[in-house]
Amino acid sequence: MAAVVQRMIVDVHTHVYLPRYAALLRQRTNIPRIISHQDPKGKTEERLVILSDEPAEGRPVGPQYWDRAEKLAFMNKHDIDISVVSTANPWLDFLTPSEAQGMASELNEDLEEYCMSSPILPDTTFRRMYGFGLVPLVPGAQVTSVVNAVHQIHALPHLRGVILGTQGLGKGLDDPALDPVWDAVEKAGLVVFIHPHYDVGGERWVTHGNGHVLPLALGFPFETATAATCLILSGVLDRFPFLRLLLAHSGGALPALSSRLASCITHDEQVANRLKHDARYYLGRLYYDAVAYGPEELGFLSEVVARAGRYESSTGSTAPPDRNIGTQRILFGTDNPFFPPANGNGERWRSVTENTEAIDAVPGWTPESKNGVFGANAIALFNLGGSGRG
Repeated sequence: MAAVVQRMIVDVHTHVYLPRYAALLRQRTNIPRIISHQDPKGKTEERLVILSDEPAEGRPVGPQYWDRAEKLAFMNKHDIDISVVSTANPWLDFLTPSEAQGMASELNEDLEEYCMSSPILPDTTFRRMYGFGLVPLVPGAQVTSVVNAVHQIHALPHLRGVILGTQGLGKGLDDPALDPVWDAVEKAGLVVFIHPHYDVGGERWVTHGNGHVLPLALGFPFETATAATCLILSGVLDRFPFLRLLLAHSGGALPALSSRLASCITHDEQVANRLKHDARYYLGRLYYDAVAYGPEELGFLSEVVARAGRYESSTGSTAPPDRNIGTQRILFGTDNPFFPPANGNGERWRSVTENTEAIDAVPGWTPESKNGVFGANAIALFNLGGSGRG
């Protein structure tokens, strides 16, 4: 990682429901949908309902979900220089394959315009917005349609990656049928952002008055860990060594369970013989957002990533891992516009300041490493200063 003289903040985990997408959700009579809701005081607002078992009124949504001026205002309030935006879940999961194919193409064009016409960051060549495109990766879709969407995204200069849920074509991301997709993504130099969507716990957990706490706090991390582990076990990372995967929420539960995973593989000869490396090696191949909210979690993640290098061969070093090496795979994120302040938007968002303060508080991270996590790593990964994809 090149030396960083001045801190630049790049948010790689920030969502947008583009106007076309929001309009689609308003038109729907089944979940997911956006509804008009009137509270007991007579105030009318829009609400997003994703799950059938959640309260009927869902969660509030507003201009911060689709208005770029609102996104820029949020960025300015929190000193964020650049955002790499992505459509939020449920993406296109609820559409038929033909509907998803058409909507993905239109939304990718919309997102390119959203980013291309964003302001240029003063004294730089950077736009303030770049994006992750969408592919019609839904059950029943033809792989060729997904590959074609990858080619479209590659041709749109301000889209530097693709966001994927975990269901794939209905059989998960480790489905062998997806190899042409991984091949196309790898050759295009795009970054794949793997993001969960209520596949663990799901609707069953939105009960007993607990809202979305259980699926968001526990289900999402385990869903991400499961999806990434399946990619490791299936050999996808061996077959596509230049594939760049970014895991949401700091990799979820995977870093904490990586040694247990390695031990279980060792004791299963069939699986062990399938992989080229110890399972912990692959954690050094992945990228992670820094949406963890605590310095202890981030410090541990950086140690796990740094430790991965010793498993590249059977004679790796046993010296304590250097946390600063591990930081090169970690990138700042906010998860905006979710988790807003409970008392309105006039204050700085706690969900953002917790992540910012956590990065600055990790013991052993140098100023250069912290600046890398805040922005330099993302600039390099997404090649934000150039037209290529890195």
